[in-house]
Amino acid sequence: MPQYPDVTAPPAPKFPEDWPKLGLGCAPLGDLFDPIPEVDAFALLNAAWAAGVRFYDTAPWYGHGISEHRLGALLRQHDRADALISTKVGRVYTPAPRGEDVRITWKGGLNFARHFDYTADGFSASIAQSQLRLGTPVIDMLVIHDLDAPHHGDAMEGHVDELMRSGFPHLQELKATGVISAIGMGVNRTVEFERFSDEIPVDYFIVAMPYTLLDQGSLHGPMARCVERGIKVVIGAPLASGILSNPSAPGVRYAYEPAPEPIVKKALAIEAVCKRYDVPLTAAALQFPLLHPAVTSVIPGANVAAHIEANVRNVSMPIPPELWADLKRDGLIAEDAPTG
Repeated sequence: MPQYPDVTAPPAPKFPEDWPKLGLGCAPLGDLFDPIPEVDAFALLNAAWAAGVRFYDTAPWYGHGISEHRLGALLRQHDRADALISTKVGRVYTPAPRGEDVRITWKGGLNFARHFDYTADGFSASIAQSQLRLGTPVIDMLVIHDLDAPHHGDAMEGHVDELMRSGFPHLQELKATGVISAIGMGVNRTVEFERFSDEIPVDYFIVAMPYTLLDQGSLHGPMARCVERGIKVVIGAPLASGILSNPSAPGVRYAYEPAPEPIVKKALAIEAVCKRYDVPLTAAALQFPLLHPAVTSVIPGANVAAHIEANVRNVSMPIPPELWADLKRDGLIAEDAPTG
């Protein structure tokens, strides 16, 4: 077994006791499913600020830097101390060779090439690039990004080794010296959530899909361990790529892909229960994860300003306890999922 440096979490610097329950996930600002014109991106961000949203999560990966650039334009209009900002580490960018387009995955974004690097040097380079894009030296939280088999295949264990030997101790040093306030880790699947909730003493996880109104598969494993270990959870995709806002929409997505028919059927059944109580499906989807004791925040994305305004309303809308009871009775959510 390799001998890794000590990764026992040091005492945390002062950090907000009550995280904002609603933040903005800035992946759509990276042109996730469709290119967003600059004027619309700025309108969306200004609407979020006007609505009182102060927690913003972004990443170099989102549009190969364009999401951070766009968020930086918002931050430059306001006192930096008024916002809580997280970005991510694990990728470092270099300019594309002149005349070549090296963009992948995103529908737009900037023409830069990425490579993965989970070492201290890689994290330092990524942080410096993010500070320039965001236009601020102050980043509140750093999140280890996309350390999973779908992204890395056979190279994954080598990246885990880099992280444990080099990258994670570097993040701990940044936290211990007050450069950052918290260390997070982003997970998209239950299998990595299960593993790393045991192995790495982060302050919080950003959980993109494994705990939503549609899927509570992580309830008895990593979510329970987060409660035991005092690890916070931020739900990164509470609307599950959009299906929990409008399951009847043409081309509706789930987990970033076209939604399978059984998932659409389940979402429609949940929506039918919500309609009996005159509660928007989106309101139930945003509030359900917040009822779990580990969850501090939900950070849905948005494509237009109207989505932000609706999310602000929906996250605080009263929901009768009978709605949750009906969902449990109908087998639509886990019987022992926290709902009160």
